Amino acid sequence: MSTNTRVMHCTPEDVFAVLADGWLFPGWVVGASRMREVDDAWPAEGTRLHHSFGVWPVLLDDVTTSLEWDPPTRMVIQPHGWPLGEARVSLRVQPRGTGCVVRITEEPVKGPGTWVPKFLLDIPLWIRNTETLHRLEYLARGQAQRRRTHPNIAAYDGVG
Repeated sequence: MSTNTRVMHCTPEDVFAVLADGWLFPGWVVGASRMREVDDAWPAEGTRLHHSFGVWPVLLDDVTTSLEWDPPTRMVIQPHGWPLGEARVSLRVQPRGTGCVVRITEEPVKGPGTWVPKFLLDIPLWIRNTETLHRLEYLARGQAQRRRTHPNIAAYDGVG
């Protein structure tokens, strides 16, 4: 199981506003390249994101299912990236001063990824999720700035 932590200069609500908008998924998840569809009730438990990962022309269609949605503290999703397998990804957010601390944990749960020794798999996951959290912070800070400069956007932040 790979775990990354990042101190972010935004609120937990800012982070969850990004997580709640399924169309932003490829903007913060390294490897996700385009969105095909977002279930209407996303991110309610059991709803799904339909996206692709990879680089054109080698793209694989993928689906990610929301397993837990508890804003502004926790989200758990399960990407289904066959033929590579499935993973369980947990995001935990805790307030810290005027910002927050975000921890992402990822572990394979089905398929070939479960056959790879943990110490070998943790290295590429740690590298990828370092960038994933970096991108998530950029989006969350950008969304927060937009809501401050355009108050009408705050009415639709998807949190709650």
